[in-house]
Amino acid sequence: MSEFLYKSVESFASRIKGRPFHLDRNIPLSLLLGLLIRRATWLMRGVFKLLFLQRRIATVFMAKGVNLRGASLIRFGKGVTLERGVIIDGLMRKGVVLGDNVKIGAYSVIVGAPVSNLGEGISMGANSAVDAFSFIGSSGFVSIGENVIMGQHVSFHPENHVYDRTDIPIRSQETTRLGITIEDDCWVGANVTFLDGAVVGRGCVIGAGSVVRGKIPPYCIAIGVPAKAKLLPRIWK
Repeated sequence: MSEFLYKSVESFASRIKGRPFHLDRNIPLSLLLGLLIRRATWLMRGVFKLLFLQRRIATVFMAKGVNLRGASLIRFGKGVTLERGVIIDGLMRKGVVLGDNVKIGAYSVIVGAPVSNLGEGISMGANSAVDAFSFIGSSGFVSIGENVIMGQHVSFHPENHVYDRTDIPIRSQETTRLGITIEDDCWVGANVTFLDGAVVGRGCVIGAGSVVRGKIPPYCIAIGVPAKAKLLPRIWK
């Protein structure tokens, strides 16, 4: 009976995710049932909330306390998970696009710029995730590729303030918006900060606590403040 339940869950999850999904058989059956109830509750909350806000049905898992602002400008793929306390503000020129199976960790925030000068937008590709207490701003466009995994307290700041004048406050001067790009298949450690103009190539590893500015070439590891890159050893097949 227990094996039947495990396989049923795997089959259902595989259909939602669009790829094979496997459960660790070390999970006690009682805890698995609790997990199923929690995920089912999140799914029902997501379905009803998007039905009300967007007039459509989508398989989005929403924990308690998720706050969607400008919901008509937020596009969800299949199987997206928004954990407790997530805030997403879609009021941006290109809105917010979260691909299939994207996960936004607890108490993370996705926001744009003030309404006086809207931000460009945010796109996160399929199977990418950012962990708890992260911040993604979108004055310039933020593009995060597919299969990108990110730790806790990761932040994106796609804007710089001009400060060359002394006769007016810095806040009243112009800003520059180059945007930030993270290409596919990257691993970003906890407490990493991305500054405006950062471009991280495919297959990179960004060490915890790093500050990334400028361009990191593909298949490199980058660590430090500012982050400096060196080529990763890889096995090519």
